[in-house]
Amino acid sequence: MSGDTRMSSWQLLLRNPVTAVSATVLAVVVFVAIGANWLAPYGVNDVDVPNALQPPGAAHWFGTDELGRDVLSRVLVAVQASLRVAFVSVAFAAIVGVTIGVVSGYRGGWLDAVLMRVVDVMFAFPVLILALAVVAILGPGVTTTMLAIGIVYTPIFARVARGSTLSVRTEPFVAASQSMGTGNLYILGRHIVPNIAGPLVVQTSLSLAFAILAEAALSFLGLGIQPPQPSLGRMIFDSQGFVTLAWWMAVVPGAAIVVTVLAFNLLGDGLRDVLDPKQRTLIEARRKR
Repeated sequence: MSGDTRMSSWQLLLRNPVTAVSATVLAVVVFVAIGANWLAPYGVNDVDVPNALQPPGAAHWFGTDELGRDVLSRVLVAVQASLRVAFVSVAFAAIVGVTIGVVSGYRGGWLDAVLMRVVDVMFAFPVLILALAVVAILGPGVTTTMLAIGIVYTPIFARVARGSTLSVRTEPFVAASQSMGTGNLYILGRHIVPNIAGPLVVQTSLSLAFAILAEAALSFLGLGIQPPQPSLGRMIFDSQGFVTLAWWMAVVPGAAIVVTVLAFNLLGDGLRDVLDPKQRTLIEARRKR
């Protein structure tokens, strides 16, 4: 892809105000998550019972919980943990799933049939049920949560990579490389993977959004990130008994989940419009008119 094409892609991406705003929001969220330990005004586990259930104010911008802990500080560190789980688990899913999908789509035959039947079996289980099964077998914890979410999203990346590979492997430049006796690894790395990167980038953005939701759900059920480390799902669980007395205990971590997930989804939609040739053609045509 030429420099002009890349510049055009960025221009098209930034011309979409929704995509530009979502990218900005994500940049802020990532920056805040990286600096959470320095930005947090209080310790995440600093108990101050006399100031329990204090509403948002000058001392505690987002109020305090039932033990007097600062909600803002806990949310900042919880977002950091949530993003770490999401990025690691999706990276695992992408590496394993893309490898399976590319090999399956490129080689075909019995290997394709065997690998896709395994993927189909994994697809047969609902996402949360499969994650719960993995956590139940390995036990709760951060590492287990990453592994469970990664396993859940591996077949999705495998399907996307296989479908894209099936389209690219019939292209003339692939046939030309094969006719010259070029090795399969070189063809995969030089021709196949770069040409299927677009759908994979979009899928990565969408998977990050769902990974955050999955981590929050597992933590809400007590199977994800374990106390005393704060997590968004656990904070919402702890707020159930104080909804009428301290609404901020549920609203603040819930809003953090909604904003982050929505930003990832909107960014994924924008990337799809730019990287999908059909969508990109329609956008450029509308812009010219």
